[in-house]
Amino acid sequence: MDIRSNADTTAGGGSIAGSEAPTTATPTGRDGGGRGEGSNKPKLQLPASCEPPQPGQPPAKQLVFGGTGHMGRSLVKSILSHSDLVTTVGRVFETTPAQIATLNSDSCLGTLCDVRDYASVSKVMEKTLDRFGRIDCIANCSGYGVIGACEDQDEYEVRNQFETNFMGTLHILQASLPYFRQQNGGRYLIFSSTSGALGVPGLGPYCATKYAVEGLIEAMLYEVDSFGIKATLVEPGLVRRDEPAEITNSLPTWGHFLIKPASEAYSHATSPALHAKRMVQWLGDRQPTSAVKCAELVWQLGHCSYPPLRLLLGSYAIESIRDRLRSVTEELEDWKHLNFPVAPSEGEDGGKGGEGGEDGDGQAGEGEGGNIVVEGTSPDGGEN
Repeated sequence: MDIRSNADTTAGGGSIAGSEAPTTATPTGRDGGGRGEGSNKPKLQLPASCEPPQPGQPPAKQLVFGGTGHMGRSLVKSILSHSDLVTTVGRVFETTPAQIATLNSDSCLGTLCDVRDYASVSKVMEKTLDRFGRIDCIANCSGYGVIGACEDQDEYEVRNQFETNFMGTLHILQASLPYFRQQNGGRYLIFSSTSGALGVPGLGPYCATKYAVEGLIEAMLYEVDSFGIKATLVEPGLVRRDEPAEITNSLPTWGHFLIKPASEAYSHATSPALHAKRMVQWLGDRQPTSAVKCAELVWQLGHCSYPPLRLLLGSYAIESIRDRLRSVTEELEDWKHLNFPVAPSEGEDGGKGGEGGEDGDGQAGEGEGGNIVVEGTSPDGGEN
């Protein structure tokens, strides 16, 4: 579990799709993911409007929760390749103290944590400050999900997903916000998912946790903007792990997800509840989005001056969330007539009641000009 190698962290190409084999290109330092010697591929970089990192910036001191998972491991590699300092945090029930200790170096501190426990998160903060004296950026890559129908998941499984994904994020925020406020600045990189914007069959409770995380971060940003604190929700879609298949990997292909056997009602081959499971079986290690290239962009995100609220990674994330937003917009347009008065067509008098749309007794007219409005005053003068 060596995360110190940066041989595969040079992000070539202008897209985060495509293969990502290890390369011999010279590490680019702090130029935001430049080109290796002999490479004619375009630099993978955030848009200039957000002012991505420039050469000569001092090393940042970062803290990565979930640093031993697929995405977290790639992010830690990218951080180290750019000469930043980092604390990488593994899960207490997945990594032993001896294993995490092998990651320690002058620029990297390895430690363990259970994000469901606030005291455990606070201890990681203390260790990082004792070691590096400062924290500039905190990334939360930790997460857990159960693949199975909503009806099939028991209370323990649902609560565990909320404790890990939502309460874990909340613990990280509450443990670090006082420090960032005192420092008058700080950065959060919170890994959400396309499941934080979509309802994915077979991932109902997991989607609910990600929806909750997105609402939490968006609300928090309004509260802490005056303290110079920024945050971005990272929404990757179908990201493959960072090692070739022949390398031994203790993590399952699909990261920290448990696939639960379906009950009889949801077990037939075409059941919508098996959608997520079918995706796992079909894709395997062929997810189209590179974790290594995603990590390069996330590293830049931690250093840019004007980060976005959300960063979508991968064509699947873009297309699926765009389709979802289009569907919501169309539904709003279809039903908005229940809430806003519709102007009468030219030449119509607004119904039996004449020009004002009311009859002589003050009652709404019954003609085509009448509208249904759920706000405003009722006929007797009271509020609806």
